[in-house]
Amino acid sequence: MKLGFIGLGNMGKPMARNLLKAGNELTVFDISVEALAEFKALGATVATSPAETASNVELVITMLPDSPHVEEVLAGPKGVFEGARKGTLIIDMSSISPLVTKKMAKMAALNGLKLIDAPVTGGVAGAEKGQLGIMVGASPEDLEEAKPIFDILGKFVHVGDVGTGQTAKMCNQVVVGLSLCAIAEAFTLGKKAGIDPTVLHRVLSSGSARSWAMEVRVPQVLEGNFEPGFMINLQHKDMGIALDSGKGLNVPLPLTALAQQVFESARAMGLGTKDHSAVIQVYEMITGAKVHKDSK
Repeated sequence: MKLGFIGLGNMGKPMARNLLKAGNELTVFDISVEALAEFKALGATVATSPAETASNVELVITMLPDSPHVEEVLAGPKGVFEGARKGTLIIDMSSISPLVTKKMAKMAALNGLKLIDAPVTGGVAGAEKGQLGIMVGASPEDLEEAKPIFDILGKFVHVGDVGTGQTAKMCNQVVVGLSLCAIAEAFTLGKKAGIDPTVLHRVLSSGSARSWAMEVRVPQVLEGNFEPGFMINLQHKDMGIALDSGKGLNVPLPLTALAQQVFESARAMGLGTKDHSAVIQVYEMITGAKVHKDSK
């Protein structure tokens, strides 16, 4: 297929590479000159704007940091809505507010275009391996058109209509964020009480405390590896989306609010661009109980 891809960051870059490897023709856009040069060398066509990216392709994929970026790229000057041909499908794989997704879908329809949401989970490692979990909000017809893309990037679940993918993603991020804070508390408590963190990890991994965060993130923490699979800034943003949605739906989220403040503390410590598991450093600083090794 002839595809447009906008957003070549930590997640978008490996996703776009996998689409190229699968034999698709790719037109790409990003504000990073270095990222564009890398993809030009790989055989992609480099565009000068989102509008140009969308002008001669069958389908457009966006992978952007936050709601304002999606609105600007899609509906702003020289945006996708301006350049795309009638009937073009836009797959937004960013993690943004469901309200913004629905707004963009309505604007797309007014421009004769189609938009679906398909946020992902699995981090950079999942993106590199083509093993992302994809949460899709789409009509059955639009889903059929998007399936070949999802089959390359990972495994998808059709959650419901447009916007429900983003809702599922924010629910996912509530669980992930709370899990990482719980792990940080447990491991600093154990360390302070004299338990070797490596031994504690073996114990907690063998019982009811097992989780994705325990299995994947804790080994990285113990080694002092906080290179981002998923940044603290993004975890903080996603939990903020959940809190805003909870407010609008009259759903109390007191634990999410507390956890977001822990991630806010990590940001205040200058850890915003580190992996979200680096939230443990907040507890290490408070308690003096150092769990992670110094990275090499």
